Amino acid sequence: MATIHTFKANTSKGTELDFAQFEGKVLLIVNTASKCGFTPQFEGLEKLNEKYRDRGLVVIGFPCNQFANQDPGTDSEIESFCQVNYGVSFQIMQKIDVNGDNAHPIFKYLRKETRGLLGDAVKWNFTKFLISRDGKTIKRFAPTTAPEKIEADIEAMLNKQA
Repeated sequence: MATIHTFKANTSKGTELDFAQFEGKVLLIVNTASKCGFTPQFEGLEKLNEKYRDRGLVVIGFPCNQFANQDPGTDSEIESFCQVNYGVSFQIMQKIDVNGDNAHPIFKYLRKETRGLLGDAVKWNFTKFLISRDGKTIKRFAPTTAPEKIEADIEAMLNKQA
């Protein structure tokens, strides 16, 4: 059975990131955008990253330009924006699609595993996927859910051993 650990993706610098290295870690994967009403959530995501990284949380942002053209920049421009404006130190990936035929395989997988009554499509920027240490349990959070509102779920997953 596939888990998140079977995937690979490219960082904003173009190097391949093998998700197998995250076995035993809790992942928070977010599709991001730098010109969105939810963009200030970068601050909350970075706070979660700083607070829980030493306990095994890994935050990963995947920029996406599929929603109202809200992330039109290059990969390096997006990464720089996140660092300069929000102090982001977590991994920013290459810009991808999260929906449609060209959706990145990671997002096809995450969407399939968290399918809801209205289907599996990602509705907007800053949809968050929290993945357990064993890569099997996945919780999806809406773009409107502020990062601090998922802290209890993060704590619960961190406290559970793989």
